[in-house]
Amino acid sequence: MKQTILGSGGAIGIPLAKELKNYTSEIRLVSRNPKKVNDTDELYPLDLNDLRKLPDAIKGSSIVYLTIGFEYNLKIWQERWPRLMRAVIDACQLHGAKLVFFDNVYMYARSAIPFMTEESAILPPSRKGAVRNEVAQMINTAVEQKKLTALIARAADFYGPDNNNSALEQMVARNLLAGKKVQTFGNPDKIHTYTYTPDAAKATALLGNSEDAWNQVWHLPTTKELLTGYQWIGLFARELNIEPKIRHVPTWMLRLLGLFIPVMKEFPEMMYQYEQDYTFDSTKFEKRFGWLATSPADGVKEMLRSRMPENSPM
Repeated sequence: MKQTILGSGGAIGIPLAKELKNYTSEIRLVSRNPKKVNDTDELYPLDLNDLRKLPDAIKGSSIVYLTIGFEYNLKIWQERWPRLMRAVIDACQLHGAKLVFFDNVYMYARSAIPFMTEESAILPPSRKGAVRNEVAQMINTAVEQKKLTALIARAADFYGPDNNNSALEQMVARNLLAGKKVQTFGNPDKIHTYTYTPDAAKATALLGNSEDAWNQVWHLPTTKELLTGYQWIGLFARELNIEPKIRHVPTWMLRLLGLFIPVMKEFPEMMYQYEQDYTFDSTKFEKRFGWLATSPADGVKEMLRSRMPENSPM
């Protein structure tokens, strides 16, 4: 039973390939420059901005996992996400493949952010959220019309060993390891839960290989420890045995930096997620499958360990 990962080289695609080995020896990795994760992986080079070869990339697959992450740019999202999702759905329909979409929480209403469940209101407060809602609804419509079997696996903001682009990596871990000040934005006194990428990958593989999981939305297992931004920083600092110095970056400064660093201008519309409590609930998954997420302390330890030179003491 061949299972294919579209976007196989990213923070979720790499650990997902490791986990799928528990279910099948036929794994196809699709990305611009795919690299084997398992010895038996089949590699299919494809730039997912060029959709002409997408049906061939999916051909023969029983399950397709869409884990790609486009550049964090609104214009690119608006141009590429709907086109890609339409092409993926069409290709899955053509070849009779099931679809697993690895999603985020941007489509949830601002009022849902303090406690998000699979039943939370859908009312995206941002333009990026509108894009994510559009592509999720494309899947839902195809499922409702019985043209597609699919599931949506959602994660909170995430962190982990294979993730170099998360807020915790960019603004906390990387700075602490370089002896620099930690950067914060929003209100770091507010709760913010994060999903650990190895947990997300393991759970996504499990969902894709569970017959009763299809045609539903699932929140991937995420810690129930309600830590504030400052408490997350404290976990990293204690693991490194250092006293952190912290620099708060106000939203107006992000806008100013955006004049010189284009990606920075993408953050202000998402600040609502950091200015209130942000709690991501995965009770549905926990009840069905009976396991809990990795603790933040253990996740932070493994994340930092992966960034240390070999044989270097923590």
